[in-house]
Amino acid sequence: MSNSPLVVYTKLSPNHSGKRTKKIDTITIHCMAGNCSVETCGNLFASSSRQASSNYGIGTDGRIALYVDEANRSWCTSSAANDQRAITIECASDNTEPYAFKDVVYKRLIELCTDICKRNGKTKLLWLGDKTKTLKYSPKSDEMVLTVHRWFANKSCPGNWMYARMGDLASKVTAALG
Repeated sequence: MSNSPLVVYTKLSPNHSGKRTKKIDTITIHCMAGNCSVETCGNLFASSSRQASSNYGIGTDGRIALYVDEANRSWCTSSAANDQRAITIECASDNTEPYAFKDVVYKRLIELCTDICKRNGKTKLLWLGDKTKTLKYSPKSDEMVLTVHRWFANKSCPGNWMYARMGDLASKVTAALG
């Protein structure tokens, strides 16, 4: 299992559960609730008292960071079951709802999701738009599904701005994979 070649900054977090117990078939998008740099987010995840992490982060300038190797389960969505299957990505955003992303952050998110799908042998990224339907769905060997933090915790994450664009993200990534 490899990590993305798009990474330009690495600060590995101690906050993870070690090797995954499930095959990667999910990507979960998060908002940082702040226009943070990859270094700031990495410093937050570096503290063991924080008890949080993600696999990747995209800073306000579009740079991509690695915080937890893809081979390992991050502590990101308040759901061990989801995190065992998911590559988790924290994205710089405005600090209030709707937690909008800058254009460069969204563009890099599309690129990173495309890369994750390619390296994991997927040709489609799916947004089913419903928690129950998504969690019951068994992705085919060439499919990756999208989930969101708000489905597992009382949070807005990834914010209404990104939530409204999940279908667009899936379509753009699938087109890039085609």
